[in-house]
Amino acid sequence: MSPQATHDTKADHDFRMMVQIDMEMAAFHSNWMHCDYIATYLARTISHNRPDSVLFANVFSSALNELLEITFRGRHAGGTFACRISRQDSIDRVELTFTSTKDEQRFFEHAVARIRGGDAEADYMSSLSGDPGPSRDILLVELAVSYNAAVTIQAHDNDTITLIVDLPLGGLTH
Repeated sequence: MSPQATHDTKADHDFRMMVQIDMEMAAFHSNWMHCDYIATYLARTISHNRPDSVLFANVFSSALNELLEITFRGRHAGGTFACRISRQDSIDRVELTFTSTKDEQRFFEHAVARIRGGDAEADYMSSLSGDPGPSRDILLVELAVSYNAAVTIQAHDNDTITLIVDLPLGGLTH
């Protein structure tokens, strides 16, 4: 499976909002376990109508936890953090909006470009084999490869960015 580079902007209006959580960045960064707590809670909240809700919640929680950890590692002191989950048919969209430095924004832009570059799967497999120097953006590449996620980034004027990740997990069954 090759990763999708971007989400379908034409279908954006068809996504219906399911749940959103907002936190102060300082509170989010106060405890690494917030990543797991938030991911588990949100995954259980949105899994109720999937064919195998337990399997879906587990897989979605794993993917969301990776995204939250990427955000956590940024260590931005100020601002807020928002995680919004929307759904369209079998695709669940995660939108993470948070304060970002210009360097962090460039990091995410590079990661998205790396996914679009066509070598995402090779990069990811290389990182698994223990090749020296895997870059920090490999977690985002892993999401694209392992979950067939479409990943985009939106920069905002107020020093915030939004990572948009479409996860086509809705058809999971035993």
